[in-house]
Amino acid sequence: MHFIRKLLPCWCFLLLSCRPSVLAHDFFTSIGQMTDLLFTEKDLVTSLKDYIQAEENKLERVKKWADKLESLTATATQDPEGFLGHPVNAFKLMKRLNTEWGDLESLVLSDTTDGFISNLTIQRRYFPTDEDQTGAAKALLRLQDTYKLDANTISTGNLPGVKHKTLMTAEDCYELGKIAYSDVDYYHTELWMAQALKQLDDGEESTVDKVTVLDYLSYAIYQQGELERALSYTKRLLELDPEHQRAKGNVKYFEFQLEKQRKAKKEETATEKEPEKKEAPVKKKMKQKKDRNTFSLMPERKKYEMLCRGEGIKMTPRRQSRLFCRYYDNNRNPFYLLGPVKQQDEWDSPYIVRFLNIISDKEIEKVKELAKPRLRRATISNPTTGVLETAAYRISKRRATVHDPQTGKLTTALYRVSKSAWLTGYEDPMIEKINQRIEDLTGLEMDTAEELQVANYGVGGQYEPHFDFGRKDEPDAFKELGTGNRIATWLFYMSDVAAGGATVFPDVGASVTPLKGTAVFWYNLFPNGEGDYSTRHAACPVLVGNKWVSNKWIHERGQEWRRPCGLNETD
Repeated sequence: MHFIRKLLPCWCFLLLSCRPSVLAHDFFTSIGQMTDLLFTEKDLVTSLKDYIQAEENKLERVKKWADKLESLTATATQDPEGFLGHPVNAFKLMKRLNTEWGDLESLVLSDTTDGFISNLTIQRRYFPTDEDQTGAAKALLRLQDTYKLDANTISTGNLPGVKHKTLMTAEDCYELGKIAYSDVDYYHTELWMAQALKQLDDGEESTVDKVTVLDYLSYAIYQQGELERALSYTKRLLELDPEHQRAKGNVKYFEFQLEKQRKAKKEETATEKEPEKKEAPVKKKMKQKKDRNTFSLMPERKKYEMLCRGEGIKMTPRRQSRLFCRYYDNNRNPFYLLGPVKQQDEWDSPYIVRFLNIISDKEIEKVKELAKPRLRRATISNPTTGVLETAAYRISKRRATVHDPQTGKLTTALYRVSKSAWLTGYEDPMIEKINQRIEDLTGLEMDTAEELQVANYGVGGQYEPHFDFGRKDEPDAFKELGTGNRIATWLFYMSDVAAGGATVFPDVGASVTPLKGTAVFWYNLFPNGEGDYSTRHAACPVLVGNKWVSNKWIHERGQEWRRPCGLNETD
């Protein structure tokens, strides 16, 4: 059995993989920052073409020299003595051999790579790291799961809303399978090794051979308990490489285990004195309409992914009839009395509203311009303590646990694949103008609010279900700010997203689609200061596109007269 347990080799030939870890930039977590890499690559291609041109020029000079001498020596060797009888020919022969061949040697040995190599050496310090490549690969696997995409759909680039369709090679599929394999994720290993094999079977030329792919594929299937299929693929491997030692051993082992299973089945049947009365199979119920009760009983992860796919519960016509759109001036606010803004209801409970055309393209570009140089790993509120800390990135299907920095205890990790920056009002008049706009439209004090946070999501960027407010079991939540709990959230959408990227509320089934230039607003706390747990929300993975958002978390302090407590304890 040792030949089965022996792990397959997981070589990973990564271009320029030896990079100092201190220069890691986490490019895969921000599409905005990844755009710089395209221009870096464009510069390198220009440098490479300059090098090719220099080499071609050198070869052209060498070729002309060779052609000239070929003609000369052909004539001279027909009558050597007669040729050298001419004193000029004799002189030129001496000159060529003594001087010109030396010059040619210098030309051939001249190094035209200096410019390209020095440029590459400088630029490679800022190249993505192994973590970036692995992170981008894991993002593809996450998108595959969330949106229920088969490997062939991704490989052929047939994703919704794509502008630049790109095909994956068999080698690309193989690399994805290897990354899944290294994470002991045999489910995805099988999917992507099978896709690589399919493309090789279809005649695609590749540096990857079928034997290697079949080796991984059969092992991944075996690890999932499917011995017959594993045996079938291993036999196919042996047809291609009859001397493959591991495959030979695996065939014997698989056949032994299958025979053992058959004997056990026969013995079990023989020892049964009376056949047990089998209960009549229960017919599967017709697929029922997903109502609120059924949806609420589902695990949160399933609800979250369903909402991301647009499969959540739908509002009843009666509830929908209570949602309106309107021109809004926030109780005749002087700034909006003559020019009210467009507002529409997105959901009734919790009450979520969307403001349309609330931030201009010019403002969006300015915010992005200010934020882009400072984008860093996003921060999240620790689910146990409420303390803000750097977000972790999930690169496997298994939820990880992390050590709470305050208590030292293990707690479930939240995952956010994005980068964020904080912009203050005094940095640019436009930021102050945006903050004032939020105050005018919400009627809430902005002096105690957190600074404007700008976030750009990366490959498959997401933010798993979370609360914006601090719960009772988080006594230190926002303590360092001294402004109380987060009473409300204002969220700007600064880009359209071709596919995915919705903001969803799994507990109630609400889903809000990103729409550039709009903003959504909701209260996290009831008027009595208690948290509204129905506001638990998440950002769905971005399937296609680039998602930019900015948000303002508004705090309790300063709102005493702007949003007073109700007369009843339950208000």
